[in-house]
Amino acid sequence: MKKTIVISLGGSIIIPKTGFDPKFLRSFVKMILSFKKDYKFILVCGGGNTARLYQGVAKNAGKLQTVDLDWIGIYSTRLNARLMQALFGKNAHFELVIDPTKTQKWTTQVMIAAGWKPGFSTDYDAVLLAKKYGADTVINLSNIDYVYDKDPRTNKDAKKLESVGWVEFQKIVGTKWVPGANVPFDPVATALARKNKMKVLFVKGDNLTEVKKAIGDKKIKGTVIN
Repeated sequence: MKKTIVISLGGSIIIPKTGFDPKFLRSFVKMILSFKKDYKFILVCGGGNTARLYQGVAKNAGKLQTVDLDWIGIYSTRLNARLMQALFGKNAHFELVIDPTKTQKWTTQVMIAAGWKPGFSTDYDAVLLAKKYGADTVINLSNIDYVYDKDPRTNKDAKKLESVGWVEFQKIVGTKWVPGANVPFDPVATALARKNKMKVLFVKGDNLTEVKKAIGDKKIKGTVIN
């Protein structure tokens, strides 16, 4: 039986601030499909900079409720997810997963998921899907190499963490979810992963060599949380 791998695919990897990179996207799809003999994948797509741009405009142009900002982020994830679903073509499950609590009967190598509802991030969706389909590990692909003990952009003494326990990591990210928050992993998702004794790997998503290592459960250049 093929092993199921859940990947939380950051929007910053699908469309970086510098714009789309078709060559990388082709390479990413090819890399995932190269594992078809041994693995099935659930790719949960984030909103990334696209979501933050729209949320930023919304906050500056009017008075919005938190739920409005959340919905803007959710639809950004769905746009990114539709793109990835199209790129995988027949190798992707025909239905885009937007409710991680609903069981899907899928026979393709890849299933694509996006944002669910306000109050929850795609990180949380990834943890829910991992639990539902029996995956004990979530691979988080974003634009950072490592998780740090504090924000390295504003703290010169920030230390990278190659391995960290859930209790310490929860202190780093906090406990409350804020739409558009730029944290390594959603605080609510962190609590759920911790409760279910999962492992989360953080790998720089555009480094496909390290992504392959993470999928193959080999030592990575990144952060391991368990």
